[in-house]
Amino acid sequence: MKRSAPGGFGDAGDTIFALSSGQPPAAVAIVRISGAAASDALAALAGRVPPPRRASLARLRDPADGALLDQALILWFPGPATATGEDLAELHLHGGRSVVAAVLAALGRLEGLRPAVAGEFTRRAFANGRIDLAEAEGLADLLAAETETQRRNALALAEGGLSRAVEGWRMRLLDASARIEAMLDFADEDDVREEEDMVRRTILDLAEELAGRLAQPPAERLRDGIRVVLAGSPNAGKSTLFNALVEREAAITSPIAGTTRDIIEAPVAIGGTAFLLIDTAGLREGEEEIERIGVDRARAALLSADILLWLDDPQACPDRGRAIIVHPRADEPGREGAPAGADISVSARSGMGMTRLGEMLRERAAALLPREDMVALNRRQREALAECVEALALLRGTEDMILWGEALRLARSALDRLTGRAGVEDMLDRLFGAFCIGK
Repeated sequence: MKRSAPGGFGDAGDTIFALSSGQPPAAVAIVRISGAAASDALAALAGRVPPPRRASLARLRDPADGALLDQALILWFPGPATATGEDLAELHLHGGRSVVAAVLAALGRLEGLRPAVAGEFTRRAFANGRIDLAEAEGLADLLAAETETQRRNALALAEGGLSRAVEGWRMRLLDASARIEAMLDFADEDDVREEEDMVRRTILDLAEELAGRLAQPPAERLRDGIRVVLAGSPNAGKSTLFNALVEREAAITSPIAGTTRDIIEAPVAIGGTAFLLIDTAGLREGEEEIERIGVDRARAALLSADILLWLDDPQACPDRGRAIIVHPRADEPGREGAPAGADISVSARSGMGMTRLGEMLRERAAALLPREDMVALNRRQREALAECVEALALLRGTEDMILWGEALRLARSALDRLTGRAGVEDMLDRLFGAFCIGK
């Protein structure tokens, strides 16, 4: 399906080029050329166009003066069965800065070619129907993934996991719409009532399925990390434990009570899961204004915690349901025995109990993260799916087949926005502009 390519990305008919691999120096640098003039550009530099989809060694020369630029592997991919849906060429160069700069400069002097802007290759793939919007979002997430759970979800999205599910839902809606049209045409037939009941059950079952998807934790949990707040009285060992978990001196530690005055945040991956650890000021009645502000912020952080690491009297824990009660500094004299109600004893200095604490955090996180057999939905995708569910809910209050048909049309329209079939022009620049140049 051919889609329009809105402004902000130049003329969709231009032939574009860019470095699509990492910045040099590197062992190999890949320059990609996409558009109608890709074969002309390849012939201008290499003197020939190789057989499709076969790597070929060639000497690249500057068309302006015939100067040798590099000896490289060249590949030719005629459209539309390419990454962008257009004619596509790749130059696999030696990855030195001067080599890459010389080749890009030579391409820039060719008539009809221009440098690509950030995300333009992916945008052309979307415009030419090679990927849909959900798959493009998955690719963006994959490029930004830092943990194993982020990578798995992003890859499933980029590989069409959500798109296939949406297409299945859409086909069920189309089938129901066709049945409704048939019922309107043959309203006098005896079996219409039975058909109505069947369509209603089909639609309500689908609405329940979609509501179940919406009930899953959002993708932002994977991206931003599970919020873990360390809290307790002053000098309880929160900052020392915080530093041990993030494996660096992110927070100042001191035997002086009240050293931590403000919120300190640090992202960390534990066992492939992203966490955002938050160190807080000790909870007590502050003796000065700055400390009181810090304590107020600590109490506010408690409310936003997904998991609370409570380093204090178990009986004083403000939210036992979200908490892991930690007995810190357990290797110090006089602190060998954990108090009743503690979940774990640890020593940030010696490492005692730290492996088990990481396991406990992952176990708690598993219940807060999306199921691994389902692609997690981001905010935009959830909003579109929620609109679909709302449209289907209109069927509960009416027997009018015409209104049923309109509700199904609204539901399909919401699904089309989810995958980018329609109604998403206003957010495309923002999405593709977040890609790097060459993607």
